[in-house]
Amino acid sequence: MGSFIELKSADGFSFPAYEARPSLKARGAVVVLQEIFGVNSHIRAVADGYAAKGYLAVAPATFHRVKQGVELGYTPEDIAAGAALKAAVEGLPAPGVLPDIQAAINHAAQAGKVGIVGYCWGGLLSWRSACLLEGLSAAAPYYGGGMTSPEEIARKPRVPVMVHFGETDHIIPMDTVRAFEKAHPEVEVHVYAAGHGFNCDQRGSYSAGPAATALERTLDHFARHLG
Repeated sequence: MGSFIELKSADGFSFPAYEARPSLKARGAVVVLQEIFGVNSHIRAVADGYAAKGYLAVAPATFHRVKQGVELGYTPEDIAAGAALKAAVEGLPAPGVLPDIQAAINHAAQAGKVGIVGYCWGGLLSWRSACLLEGLSAAAPYYGGGMTSPEEIARKPRVPVMVHFGETDHIIPMDTVRAFEKAHPEVEVHVYAAGHGFNCDQRGSYSAGPAATALERTLDHFARHLG
């Protein structure tokens, strides 16, 4: 079990992050980026899982610049509320929430090399982080909504990236996934027989097999690049 800490961005903005520490000396660190539902029980459990594998895990509250203390579930009302908050953050003047992610990376670096993983909106942010931020050694976006748009495909990652998509994702069409894959032969792209949100065991779209395979691949990716 972890706890919340306070981090500070380069512009002086303070925000909370959930931190889960390994029981023994850390083998590196993983920044965990939330979905549109806040740093809720699922994201905290993901961070705890990485800590159990030996990593210092840090999950910054990326909604904090527009609303504090967000912890949503997965009802249609929660999805609508989360989508509105995401739109509000995406609408912030550049660089938006990226300085907060950079602060989380900087904090995590106390444990060694830093990887980043994100889900849904966090997948998009982890892709941007891999392309724009400093101090990362690997990234593993999961079904990042919007990351297969032409604007995002045009970005160039600075670190090794492994991406996970669902074949029946209603948000990310497969033709855009293939366009992303073609544009980025350096990125390891995996597609699963699953829909959007397949990693989250609190959602109806959860798919245990693909989730387990994606996690195994991600842990291997991080072991290779953070060791």
